Amino acid sequence: MSELRVVLLGNSWSERSSVGNLLLGETEFNTEEEPDRCQRVRGPLKEKEMVLINTPDLLHYNITDHKLIEHVRNCESLSDPGPHVFLLVLQPEDFTEEHKLKLCRVLKLFSDQSFDRSLVLISTPREEKPEFMVKYRQHPPLKDMIRKCTYRYLWRKDLEPPELLTRLCQIVKENNGEHLD
Repeated sequence: MSELRVVLLGNSWSERSSVGNLLLGETEFNTEEEPDRCQRVRGPLKEKEMVLINTPDLLHYNITDHKLIEHVRNCESLSDPGPHVFLLVLQPEDFTEEHKLKLCRVLKLFSDQSFDRSLVLISTPREEKPEFMVKYRQHPPLKDMIRKCTYRYLWRKDLEPPELLTRLCQIVKENNGEHLD
């Protein structure tokens, strides 16, 4: 494997962009302005390269089916020959049942095997009190999404890039280094 291809999905452009910039170690994605198309950024990763594909807000309530499919196809072509991992950047306080259903649909548009290649990254809630963290871990849509992704999740709080990269590479290893077709 000469490069690691990661698709960023979730319900906030700025959060996805921020995570992408964290992984790259520099500001490549503008966190302020959401484009209307997928963005692809390449960066060094030890002896390989990492390719991050950031998507527009595919979970928005008024996105048409046609536009959703168009974005997924564009994302597939940008990750050619196929993505290795889907990084689901989710904010529990904003992640609704409707978002969960739309995210599941997006992943299925890629492939039924997408869930086996997904990692949920839970953004730090706006209020970081311990009781909020416990509450969000029990949040039904988030809890169900984590279950669908075979319990692969990390909290963003105090997360260092090497830890996140290790988890992404672990998913690739679990899938024998193969990308999604």
